[in-house]
Amino acid sequence: MKLTVFGASGGTGYQIVRQALNGGHEVTAVVRDPARLAISHRSLMVVTADVLQPADIAEAVAGRDAVISALGHSRRPQDRKAAANSTLCADSARSITETMRQVGSRRLVIVSASGPYTDGDGPVLRYVLKPILGRVLKDEWTDLVAMEQVVRASGLDWTVLRPPRLTDKLLTGRYRIRRDADPPRCMHVSRANLAHLALAVAGDPDTYRCAISIAD
Repeated sequence: MKLTVFGASGGTGYQIVRQALNGGHEVTAVVRDPARLAISHRSLMVVTADVLQPADIAEAVAGRDAVISALGHSRRPQDRKAAANSTLCADSARSITETMRQVGSRRLVIVSASGPYTDGDGPVLRYVLKPILGRVLKDEWTDLVAMEQVVRASGLDWTVLRPPRLTDKLLTGRYRIRRDADPPRCMHVSRANLAHLALAVAGDPDTYRCAISIAD
């Protein structure tokens, strides 16, 4: 497939790009700083662009089999204050979906999070852990909920992926998924396994217009 990846220099985006290239796909990686993407490959094209500017990304999404967005809020402590009250996820989703409609691209896979949602959760997650995290991560979770609303209203062939806490463990290809609800004990998943799922659903029409939660 011909894929475009947004957020390619982040932890999940890097895994998506690397696994896609290893799988024989052609990848266009859209980044703000190409120096942060330490991958070189004959099937990789790196595009420096501002995702919030539709004119900057139109060429990157035109003619692609799928667009995958792994954009999100930084977890680095030095970035947390700057990220407060950010609408990055919703704004970038709006720009990406509008541009895809303009150029005729339809398939979108976008990474969200399981945090704002409680369907399928056990009582500890639903009534103890998530309410605490929801106070700490209020702005980020509000942004993700708004992002999903933008995606659902886009009219595209979208799939939302909802991971819990992300880890840097190795790819196993063994993980649990559930549509429109969290699998039991949805506590963590590796970025590598999340990337594996993103690529697996990218070409699967059976996953159009649904949210899929994932956990190791």
